[in-house]
Amino acid sequence: KKGLLRLCGRARAGQGGHAYLREWLWWAGLLCMGVGEAANFAAYAFAPATLVTPLGALSVLVSAVLSSIFLNEQLNVHGKIGCILSILGSTVMVIHAPQEEEVSSLESMAEKLKDPGFIVFAVCVLVSSLLLIFVAGPRYGQSNVLVYVLVCSAIGSLSVSCVKGLGIALKELFSGKPVLKEPLGWVLLVCLVICISIQINYLNKALDIFNTSVVTPIYYVLFTTAVMMCSAILFKEWQHMVLDNIIGSISGFLTIVSGIFLLHAFRDMPFTPNLLPLFLQPGRADRHQSCQHQPLLPSEDKGSQSAEEEEEE
Repeated sequence: KKGLLRLCGRARAGQGGHAYLREWLWWAGLLCMGVGEAANFAAYAFAPATLVTPLGALSVLVSAVLSSIFLNEQLNVHGKIGCILSILGSTVMVIHAPQEEEVSSLESMAEKLKDPGFIVFAVCVLVSSLLLIFVAGPRYGQSNVLVYVLVCSAIGSLSVSCVKGLGIALKELFSGKPVLKEPLGWVLLVCLVICISIQINYLNKALDIFNTSVVTPIYYVLFTTAVMMCSAILFKEWQHMVLDNIIGSISGFLTIVSGIFLLHAFRDMPFTPNLLPLFLQPGRADRHQSCQHQPLLPSEDKGSQSAEEEEEE
């Protein structure tokens, strides 16, 4: 974001430009993002996707705090409450996360990729992404944050599947199996590069147009939803779950959505101390407390009032 803000007078990413590729600060941010994604890659290789993805809610909190410090983007009380709700919802989701069906080899991964349900899901993702890019993008991309973020989220669900397959391939490679001769591993690598390139392009457009504190949480919610759907279809994670875990997962996800709504819907609403109840406002608590113990009418006023009433009688 800092690199994008330095592109004064040049073609911005929001207008379809790629001048940020010549900005060293943008490349430094991309390198840091690559380190984080490498750690994500390792996590996806050894744990279920619906267990790893909710932990990304930490990025909502960290991004909101850092954007308020380095980008001077305001984070009001509603936004802070939204960040806390996102963390709590992610914790509940992790506790009740489904256990995916065991996939330990590229052969079993290939069988799952041939499943008709996943093929239909992948086709729907590709068609909807093309419609968003070529139809909705030119019309609403500059005014609606959901357009470009939806593209990143939908394509991101497919990239997680590619990462999962490549993680299995790397584990087999380290165990001495001839994985390099398998065409599926190379196909997954090419698909992953294409998906990540699309995500970076449209995420930069969204960050260039809208605030980081808005883009990051919305992207997290939509990305988590897409990954959960893709994992449920591809790995059949929800088939053997008990009712308690289903309710816990849904409740945690709805808590995250509620937090993101608070963070997004009230981002432009100023929250000043004057909006607090009187007993919570700084400097007025003592005055409010003294007013509570004060009689409605002073004693002298009461005496004069009773004298006037006697005279009238």
